[in-house]
Amino acid sequence: MTSLAERLRRPEILVAPGVYDGLTAALAEQAGFEAVYLSGAAVSYTRLGRPDIGLASVSEMADTLALVRDRIGLPIVVDADNGFGNALNARRTMITYERAGASALQVEDQVYPKRCGHLAEKSLVPLREMAGKVAAMADARRSADTLIIARTDAIAVEGFEAAVERASLYLEAGADALFVEAPRSLDELRAVAETFRGRAPLMANMVEGGATPIRTAADLEAMGFDIVIFPGGIVRALAKTAEDYFRSLKTAGSNAPFANRMFDFGGLNERIGTRAMLDEGKRFESFDPKG
Repeated sequence: MTSLAERLRRPEILVAPGVYDGLTAALAEQAGFEAVYLSGAAVSYTRLGRPDIGLASVSEMADTLALVRDRIGLPIVVDADNGFGNALNARRTMITYERAGASALQVEDQVYPKRCGHLAEKSLVPLREMAGKVAAMADARRSADTLIIARTDAIAVEGFEAAVERASLYLEAGADALFVEAPRSLDELRAVAETFRGRAPLMANMVEGGATPIRTAADLEAMGFDIVIFPGGIVRALAKTAEDYFRSLKTAGSNAPFANRMFDFGGLNERIGTRAMLDEGKRFESFDPKG
């Protein structure tokens, strides 16, 4: 497996779709993506049925990460929220996530509990407190291939110049890549890229209906971004489909009207590898120690 650090050295932008469990991760891998983003928002939406306001715990995220890592071989960028507390908590989050199979941890400078970067009324920890979290995580990681992506939400709270100051200090503290969250215009998107291009890999976040104008991966690559995530798109797509499915079933009393919008039994089993797993199991049904 190509490490995330190696992949980010290539000039082509890396597109990482959001996933929230083994099934969505497997489908993303089958679609040909080179990495995935385990979204805290998506886990909160699906496991809890709740908004992204800091309700998903570190253990729930780590459990989900371990299941995703067991299912796919792609690099996994994991949402580490704000480290789930102070520098010691952030350090423990690094150890826990790295053990569970993370390729990169994205950590942000909001207070605890945090909220989605595209919601209003966010609050930030002091600049040097966040830098200390980054330094603690860098000190705790066991592999140089495990990256720290430092995110700042300062644009919406303190303004663009403060976001630049924060991101710059996070680099000094040990961050490997930067994520300046929620630029409010194309001019701010371009300014982020122009400010940090060549200093560190840059992440962009595309949220349908969020604060940042939606651009294609090609557009963002031309600006100077190195990775783009689409963290909650899969949940919004599946939630809309599920709403339509339940309405159809309630009305018709059958799945027949919806059949052309869903896998049949065989189609789903093909995609989750049922036949291959059953064949693998047969190899061990009659074990002979003599060969």
